[in-house]
Amino acid sequence: MSPQEQQSILTVALLAAFADGHKADSERDAIRRLADSLAPEAGGIGLVRLYQDVLLKRVTLDEATRGLSDAGQRQLAYEMAVCVCDADGRQSPAESAFLADLKARLQLDAGETVAFERQADAIVAAAEQVVPVSSTAPAAQVPAATGAELDKSILNHALLNGALELLPQSWASMAIIPLQVKMVYGIGKAHGVELDQGHIREFIAAVGVGLTSQYLEQFGRKLLGGLLGKAAGRSVGRLGGAATGMAFSFATTYALGQVARRYYAGGRVMSTELLRHTFQDLLGPAKQMQTQYLPQIRQKAATLDAGQIMQMIRQ
Repeated sequence: MSPQEQQSILTVALLAAFADGHKADSERDAIRRLADSLAPEAGGIGLVRLYQDVLLKRVTLDEATRGLSDAGQRQLAYEMAVCVCDADGRQSPAESAFLADLKARLQLDAGETVAFERQADAIVAAAEQVVPVSSTAPAAQVPAATGAELDKSILNHALLNGALELLPQSWASMAIIPLQVKMVYGIGKAHGVELDQGHIREFIAAVGVGLTSQYLEQFGRKLLGGLLGKAAGRSVGRLGGAATGMAFSFATTYALGQVARRYYAGGRVMSTELLRHTFQDLLGPAKQMQTQYLPQIRQKAATLDAGQIMQMIRQ
């Protein structure tokens, strides 16, 4: 894939990220930092300028899609846009309208598009079934989890999310955020707190983990690292062949879990500033851990399929 084609797909993904027009300043800042961090890996692609062009509306969807002549790359661009719009939950009307416009411009194969949309919808629906969208019910009485049990649960979620990031299929990265939500839900429940989707997503944002920007980072590294093929829904290439330095989702998930454990154990009195500071302090050691656990992450990635992942979200 040429740098121009990569730029076109990244532009579509960024346009999708801002399609609803309601991104918080914190999320915009996270996406800007992402552009800065990916710039060295992008070679000739001016990612910082690309981000600015999209944010300031100096580039149009028509211009972005014009550079994609290959059918597989057009399908990939659409799949990435769907995943970006679904990253923070159900699509807004503006996001649905954006995707409909994108689909028409790309002139995609109807069969492949419908199959992918069903899979994406299934992941979003599965996440909502595990953690309710809203809840006023008191926390269920459950035996208090020990520190060792919570550590094991956090590590298992981190290993799984690291493995998902190594898979070439676009649906794989879609499952990372629901699994993070599920992990935080379990930590809260272990401390007698019944959480819903809104509270958990607000907590994750307060920690400084952007939902949309997190997915964009996973996608950007896969694309620039050559892990994605012409169509993201197809398994291509050797697993992890271009992903030696990846599995960043391991570190993010592990640090997020440890912050959540401290927050709910301490009675939810940590300020937003302290949450973010604690997360950043934990992220460095977590990145070192991901190097240590890379063999286990790759081994887990080699055994995963769509059915298993859906079951893990629902459990």
